[in-house]
Amino acid sequence: MTTYKAINLIKRPEPGPVTTDIFDVVEKELPKAGSGEILIKQTQMSLDPAMFGWMSPDTESYIPPVELGTVMRSSGVGKVVESNHPDFNEGDRVMGMMGWQEYALSNGQGINKVQADVPDETVLSVFALPGLTATQGLFNVGKPKNGETLVVTGAAGSVGSIVGQLAKAEGLKVIGVVGSDEKANWIINELGFDGAINYKTSDLRDQLIKLTPEGIDLYFENTGGPIQNLVVERMNAHGRVVVCGMIADYDKEVPSPGPSWIPVIKKRLTIQGFTMPDHFDEIPSLLSKLTPYVMSGKIKHRSHILEGLESAIEGLNLFFTGENKGKLIVKL
Repeated sequence: MTTYKAINLIKRPEPGPVTTDIFDVVEKELPKAGSGEILIKQTQMSLDPAMFGWMSPDTESYIPPVELGTVMRSSGVGKVVESNHPDFNEGDRVMGMMGWQEYALSNGQGINKVQADVPDETVLSVFALPGLTATQGLFNVGKPKNGETLVVTGAAGSVGSIVGQLAKAEGLKVIGVVGSDEKANWIINELGFDGAINYKTSDLRDQLIKLTPEGIDLYFENTGGPIQNLVVERMNAHGRVVVCGMIADYDKEVPSPGPSWIPVIKKRLTIQGFTMPDHFDEIPSLLSKLTPYVMSGKIKHRSHILEGLESAIEGLNLFFTGENKGKLIVKL
């Protein structure tokens, strides 16, 4: 093989569903690894809600937008097929930011060896961005305590499902907010959540009151939407709100209004947003925290696999429809 496929971002998306015209599928010449470089054959790549922010023209975000005409940003897992780097050998299985392409040339920055003997699907579903985000957000931002009540939105998603399971393992009561009855059943019966709310039903306030009789101590926000105001109203004094994502607003030209700040004052709430690029240097310590939970069987996951590089384009819209069941992964 002398060429490989890549997908470039060539236009900024408009509000609403992602359209195919903002991307360009190109053939590139297969490069050789230069001094201090590695060539990686990517086997599976991750689709994540953060991509909507990466595609936007916002230059004041936590990470610069993807430059037009360059490969779309994403994390993935693959195998080193050529190495001139002292820290990597040919045959090493690695994960990191590789982009929407079949091969990635790297100087090793942001690339980590996969230590756990698990399938690639598990690497991306648990040990890559979802598990790292969940671990950082729950433990280092949320600071959970045994006996507290946690509400997590997007609870059947790649991050939310891990947040909830980690919290259960730490002795918290966990309520998940999801978008279907099937997902509600899954997080309760398979993942061990204490309760679930389908945000598409009409009695959200009554459900929340019933499931959180002692109030809410910790709120892990992945989605936004109408449930957000109701959760903040039920927060206990000195509660913590961890803001990880707002998928409900990513396709809107004007974001929805947020909760009133009056409960924030009355309850003395702590609200903190976070993003993983601030913590990439902490990945080894985050993995050391997460791995024992996974290897002891306390973390389950499911993946939604798409076939072929170009399936990533339409696959992004599954985040808006909620039709994906589990971590979205593109198999190359």
